[in-house]
Amino acid sequence: MFNIVLVEPQIPPNTGTIGRLCVNLGATLHLVKPLGFSIDDKALKRAGLDYWSDLDLIIWESFEDFLEKNQIGEGYHLATTKTDNLYFDAEFKKGDYILFGSETKGLREDILLKNRDRSITIPMGERGRSLNLGVSVGIIVYEALRQNYNGFKKIKIRNRLEDI
Repeated sequence: MFNIVLVEPQIPPNTGTIGRLCVNLGATLHLVKPLGFSIDDKALKRAGLDYWSDLDLIIWESFEDFLEKNQIGEGYHLATTKTDNLYFDAEFKKGDYILFGSETKGLREDILLKNRDRSITIPMGERGRSLNLGVSVGIIVYEALRQNYNGFKKIKIRNRLEDI
């Protein structure tokens, strides 16, 4: 469905939560090193619950390694607080890569400068600086899903009220 790319994530529970989200959406999670934790971290596994074993996970040695081995073309978006381009104005397509930087630094400035037109942000009030990484991924990925829902409808939704 989609490719969620976390570049240098630092907080295990955030990554675990995002992994769980990816399993539920049929998305691939890409982790770009260096990571701020071990992939075997208990907090990572606890946040991901029993979903972690079902996760389509790819780990890359560096951002350059990720770029070299993926032909992303025009199918990518960079989430950042450093743009005025709103995420709900972006056009998402099935298979797109949605990149997020680390919790404390975001994406590198050189990456953002080369990709200004592909950068997106979540609007926030004047007093807010940023959102939790897991929350940000959820907001943006569900907008991407909304735009591509016809392709997703075929997945059986479990635990519906009609099933009770």
